[in-house]
Amino acid sequence: MFEDRLDAGEQLADAVADRDIDADVVLAIPRGGLPVGRAVADRLVVSLDIIAVKKMGLPGNPEFAIGAAAADGSAWVNDAVVTRHGIDEEYVESERQRAAATAQEKLARYRGDRPAPDLEGEPVVVVDDGVATGATARACLRQVHNAGAEHIVLAVPVGSPRSLRDLEDEADEVVAVEEPAGFSAVGAHYRDFSQVSDAEARSYLAWTEV
Repeated sequence: MFEDRLDAGEQLADAVADRDIDADVVLAIPRGGLPVGRAVADRLVVSLDIIAVKKMGLPGNPEFAIGAAAADGSAWVNDAVVTRHGIDEEYVESERQRAAATAQEKLARYRGDRPAPDLEGEPVVVVDDGVATGATARACLRQVHNAGAEHIVLAVPVGSPRSLRDLEDEADEVVAVEEPAGFSAVGAHYRDFSQVSDAEARSYLAWTEV
């Protein structure tokens, strides 16, 4: 049980340091990943930046994810869910474009005119406050891969053991502080899992090179 995201970030930073992980930049998924990512970036003495993603929703039930898309259009689609619900390719593509556009808008709100970091040939750590289904993490990892990163690490305080194992196909390394056998939801493993506001999330971004 973590006290809050700051406590989780410190514990995750310890875990990352213990693995002797090298990184050029830490990419956090806003908003909840930023407090966690700040601690990891500070421990590694590297810059903190962001990576934006949006879930793709089921027709008539947008809260039910059929996948996720990152700001560059990279996406992961849960084929089993798509098949089970008889969703056609046209809808999936339309939802991918919508989700990617929403992610781009989120990125612009945080970054403004500041250019994205060049990930070509670089070791990168992607951080979030936890992993449940892994949909958003998959889309983010695919974007980082498509950007040419040399080595990709996914680091989270807590996650579903099954999802974390599945994500090993998307990242070179997966680091988690806790992998509870009875995992139900990310927030269940925090005493304080209050929503992070945009203003608070931005406060963790120094936008300075280390």
